[in-house]
Amino acid sequence: MAVNLRYQVRQLYKNLMFLGREYPKGQDYFRQRCKAAFVKHKDETDPEVIKMLIARGDYVIKELEALYMLRKYRTLKKRYYPS
Repeated sequence: MAVNLRYQVRQLYKNLMFLGREYPKGQDYFRQRCKAAFVKHKDETDPEVIKMLIARGDYVIKELEALYMLRKYRTLKKRYYPS
């Protein structure tokens, strides 16, 4: 079970780093904040707390994807409907 959680945490970190490439404030800003969040909880051993943190990370991923979709929508809207 611990190996599965370790894999999930590693996969979450990889996904966040991938999504952070297009972050509005820059990739370096996002990387620093993400790394700080993971380092803050590096000593956590309770599986339930780890699952809760993974769920929070998944929520952040969904919010980032929504942010990027909104940015794409606004760009397309500007192209077709001048303001």
